[in-house]
Amino acid sequence: MNYLNQKQEIKLKINKIIKSTLAILFLSSVLSAQEYLIKFATVAPDGSTWMNVMKEYDQAIRKESNGKLGFKIYPGGVQGDEKALLQKIRLGQLHSAGVTGNGLTTAAPVARIMDSPFLFKSYDEVDNIYTLFDNEFSKSFSDNGFVNLGWAEVGFVYIFTNTPVKVTDDLKGVKMWMWEGDPIAESAFKAIGIHPIPLSITDVLTSLQTKLIDGIYISPYAAIALQWYSKVKYMLDVPLADAAGSVIISKKKFDGMPKEMQEILLRNGKKYMQKLTQLSRQDNAKSIETLKKKGITVLSPPSEKATIAYEEQGKKARRMLAGKLFSEDLLNKVESAVIDFRNKNGKKSK
Repeated sequence: MNYLNQKQEIKLKINKIIKSTLAILFLSSVLSAQEYLIKFATVAPDGSTWMNVMKEYDQAIRKESNGKLGFKIYPGGVQGDEKALLQKIRLGQLHSAGVTGNGLTTAAPVARIMDSPFLFKSYDEVDNIYTLFDNEFSKSFSDNGFVNLGWAEVGFVYIFTNTPVKVTDDLKGVKMWMWEGDPIAESAFKAIGIHPIPLSITDVLTSLQTKLIDGIYISPYAAIALQWYSKVKYMLDVPLADAAGSVIISKKKFDGMPKEMQEILLRNGKKYMQKLTQLSRQDNAKSIETLKKKGITVLSPPSEKATIAYEEQGKKARRMLAGKLFSEDLLNKVESAVIDFRNKNGKKSK
């Protein structure tokens, strides 16, 4: 009987040791999972293609790093607009952000050349420039304290209004929104000869509702995702620009990670942001048809002469930016590369 009691007592002790060991292992795994936690924020709404792919990216790096590496994601502008996100990264309150034009002005001003008005006519032209000038763009991120985890293109941006717009003079009667602090938009509208109303992106929908503004520029998919389309009637079928975007991380946070974690982050970033870019392009094409069904009238310029006039204003705007965001030498090289590619490939489709 004593033998059986001793055996049972030993069994209980073993079970306690096993439970304690499992508890320690669990606690260790939890701590390890937060070892390289990246606080990421964006204005992109939850449920959008942007956020869906970002979550896939997060799942992939968590799996590959055995839970050591991952994002804590704040979508939908809950951490503020892009200006606020970059300020919070500087302060260490955030580590990473999904940024577009306004954020890129701070994170990599040279890369804003990709947002130049009326520069591109096809996505093939865009991809070619990203490839040719990757070193210049990467250096600009690094010089400003950031690392680019992958280009997350917004796509071609169009002008939406509540009155018909076909030629540049039609825009002069529009109360056009401009993203506050965006030198690209400022130069583009200045070249056209209009005076836009600067507002944060988070104030646009309310300003459309109150009629403070009655003109915006945005990609077709984003117009639907942000619900801006519901307050406008017309879309000018001339792409104002191809809006660049990227997922960035502070260089300080990135440099503090082991090489293997950096490699996982970069490799998967490139993979999933390429996926996002392709999906965004598909979404934008589908969204134009959706906008038509929702009552948006798509207007084309009345003549080739009108289209050429927009392109000439684009050239003028780009010259205004030379020496500010990017050098005149780089602008000349990019413009030449676009023309060379266009001549060789004959591609002018969107």
